Amino acid sequence: MLPPDNPQDPATYGPSGPSRRSFLKQTGGLLGMALAPPLAAQAAQLTSLSKKVEGMSEIMLRVNGTERRFLAEPRTSLLDALREQLDLTGTKKGCDHGQCGACTVLVDGRRINSCLTLAVMNQGKDITTIEGLAQGEELHPMQAAFLKHDGFQCGYCTPGQIMSAVACMKEGHATSDDQCREWMSGNLCRCGAYANILAAVREVAGRS
Repeated sequence: MLPPDNPQDPATYGPSGPSRRSFLKQTGGLLGMALAPPLAAQAAQLTSLSKKVEGMSEIMLRVNGTERRFLAEPRTSLLDALREQLDLTGTKKGCDHGQCGACTVLVDGRRINSCLTLAVMNQGKDITTIEGLAQGEELHPMQAAFLKHDGFQCGYCTPGQIMSAVACMKEGHATSDDQCREWMSGNLCRCGAYANILAAVREVAGRS
C-alpha cells in the first residue's frame, strides 16, 4: 500500500474520514500492483511471438496443379503471394478487405477471398486461379459464356466473377435468376454488367 497521507492535510482527511483524493490514490496504487504481473506476462508473450514471425519463411503452394515454392513473410496474404511471388496477376486486388470479390480463387474447390487468408495457411491445398481454368487454348465454358454475353466492361472484376460463378454452379446455387443473384452477391461489378453476367452463368448452369 501507499504510505498514509499527512492526516493534518485537509486534502487527505475530510470531516468524516479519508477524502476522495486520498481514497483514489490508495486504490489506484493497489490496482497497479495487481495488474503489473499480468501485463508483464503479456508483454513477454508478445515479444516471444514477434521473434517467431520475424523474417522470411519458405512456403509451398500447389497452384493450378503445380507445386510452387518461395520465400515470404508469414503475414503474407494468399492474394499477395499469388500476385507478387508467383506472378499470377489474373487474381485482382480490389478493396483488399474481402468486400468486392475481385480476388476470388478456389481452394479445395471452395471459393474464398484470397485477401482474407494467409498464404502459409493454404499450404498443401489445391488452389485454382483464373489462369488454371482453361485447358490449353480451350476456354472454360464459363469463360466462353462471359465472352459470348459480354459479361464485362472494364474487366477488372471479371476473374473474380468467373471464379465465383464456377463455384456457384458446382454448389447448385445457380438454378434460378434470383438464386444466382443471391449467391453471386459477394462479387461487385462497378460497371454494372450484372445482367450480362447473370445470362452467362445461367447459360452454363443450364447445360450442366
